[in-house]
Order: sequence, then structure tokens, then C-alpha cells
Amino acid sequence: MSAASAAVPVTRRAVLRTAFTAAVLAGTAAALGPVLRSRRPRQTLTPAPLAEETYRGRHIAVDRAGVRIDGRPLHVMRRADGSYLSGVNHFQSYPTRLELARAAVDELGSAQLALASAPHHG
Repeated sequence: MSAASAAVPVTRRAVLRTAFTAAVLAGTAAALGPVLRSRRPRQTLTPAPLAEETYRGRHIAVDRAGVRIDGRPLHVMRRADGSYLSGVNHFQSYPTRLELARAAVDELGSAQLALASAPHHG
């Protein structure tokens, strides 16, 4: 028996199975392509400050993400009436976050804000 006569004949079933498998793989690749492309690392942009100033020698930046004094985050809470409270002074509210930051600088004096990752209430 020669090698040529030992070859398996190609049937219609084998051709259809191969075509179906190729179609499934192509469809899966088309569906997953956008998902896999979106996982590329993207450049993160820091939001532009809405207000930025130096007050009493301290750098204040107010943006959509929050308030920072000398680059450290100030814990800010919004009241129902639209005014703001800070973690530095819970007892007085201010009409804007910039005024709140100035008052926090006045209260802090030469002290720095803590680099706490989350506000601590207890």
C-alpha cells in the first residue's frame, strides 16, 4: 500500500466542519477585538484647576476632583444648602470651596494636612 492510497478522502462533512470552525474563530476575534484594544494603558490627565492661588504662602488648588493645599487633599463635604464644610473645621460652612480652603489655611497656620487615605469618623 503506497502513501498516496493511505490518505483519508476529504468529505463534505470535513469541509463544512472546517468552514464552521473558521467562522466561529473569526466571529470571536471580531467580537473580542474592541475589548482587547480598549485595555491598552491610557494617559491619565489631571483636571485643570478651577481656581489656583497662593494664599498666605500656601498653594491652593480647587478642581472638579476636590481641594488641595500644598498638594495635599483637604476633606470637603457639600451641605444640602450648597455650602461646604471641611475636615479642618466641621462647625462653619463656606459658600465656595475656595473660601473654605482659605479658611482652612488660616486654621492650619504652619501645620500641614495629613496624608490620610480616607476620612476617619469615630
